[in-house]
Amino acid sequence: MYRAITEDLLRWKDNSNHRPLIIQGARRVGKTTLIREFGSENYRDTVYINLENNRRMADLFSGDLNVERLIMGIELYHGFKIIPEKTLIFFDEVQTVPRVFLSLKNFHCDAPEYNIICACSHWDDNIFGEESFPKDDVEILRLYPLTFKEFLITMKKDYLATALSQKDFDRIECNKAEYIEYLKYYFYVGGMPQAVSCFAEKKDFYEVWDIQKEVLESYEQDILKYSPRGIAPKIQSVWSVLPKQLSKEKKKFVYDLLQNGARAKDYVTSVFWLMDSGLAYKVNRIETPERPLYAHEDPKAFKLFPIDVGLLGHMLGLQPHTLLDGNDVFAVFNEALTQQFVLQEMTANGGIKIYYYTNNRGASEIEFVVDDGMRIIPIEVSAKLNLQAKSLKVYCEKYNPEIAVRVNLEEYKKEDGVINAPMYML
Repeated sequence: MYRAITEDLLRWKDNSNHRPLIIQGARRVGKTTLIREFGSENYRDTVYINLENNRRMADLFSGDLNVERLIMGIELYHGFKIIPEKTLIFFDEVQTVPRVFLSLKNFHCDAPEYNIICACSHWDDNIFGEESFPKDDVEILRLYPLTFKEFLITMKKDYLATALSQKDFDRIECNKAEYIEYLKYYFYVGGMPQAVSCFAEKKDFYEVWDIQKEVLESYEQDILKYSPRGIAPKIQSVWSVLPKQLSKEKKKFVYDLLQNGARAKDYVTSVFWLMDSGLAYKVNRIETPERPLYAHEDPKAFKLFPIDVGLLGHMLGLQPHTLLDGNDVFAVFNEALTQQFVLQEMTANGGIKIYYYTNNRGASEIEFVVDDGMRIIPIEVSAKLNLQAKSLKVYCEKYNPEIAVRVNLEEYKKEDGVINAPMYML
């Protein structure tokens, strides 16, 4: 299965001064498969060590973090000699033995010839206790569910993905109907690797549904298994209410939907746990679209999206026959899936912080606002082009942005500083 991040892995390997690499991402997004395949294709040997419930490795790293001692212990554990630059050392679920994180500084400073990749499913600075994480001694990449382009390639529609990458507007417009058809499929299937692989092979929507159900059940089990003692019920409450929150016209997270009288301070840890596990994206409101955007955050107002559009569709009960009803799938549930898709694509492709904007009265809302380093860009998201919509017009009149973007299903067009971008081009 093609993953664009493989190109980053190759660049990392070819850099003679590379640091140990950490790949973050939620469970079930394909970290283990990706790294093992990368190891088998680019190294003579791969030492795979799953640290979860691994008492031997926990004991090994509980002592001093001398590199020579650690390598000898890993060789004894795995049963063969590790050859620098020819052997990939892969630590999976590294967050379960935090001292492995701390050892990476020693590997970088004292033995940079060793090639080390760690997979991390939950990132929480508190796991290091009083010791500091050696962030300057590691490189970090993040793996998300498959993007729409990766989905197209897996579906053997490389020519569609290539046209998008090359921004070949003529070819894109000629294939508009096919893009929309596969975008519908993606809205249902989503980007979880197991679901995409199944759909690519069998084209069976109902088997995809079963896979999504199993993935969601595994996340429920992870909440019970890995969350701090006593807060699992609150995490489950936040997770389970996301579809209801997002299917509202106003998608701001409302604590009262959890239970009457629920207070933010009682659930803030639960929200952060879902974010740290990669299961939720938090989009904060800004009061004024001025640099730096984070300085204008409203800490009490945010939207919370789950990890994947296909999983959100499952949680909302999206049925396969909806895909036959014209383009209705893009507008169902008050366009919750459409906003989820746009956020998911921008997060995976851009690596930039995303916000949303409302004016003080809440009457005018821009779904997303980003700073691309040169401009602050408002992004209006809608299944249909609506030139009568007031929010973007009001925003542009007030703040006069250099550029504004409408995301919908119409063809690409730029006019008077407003770009109309088909959502499949993100």
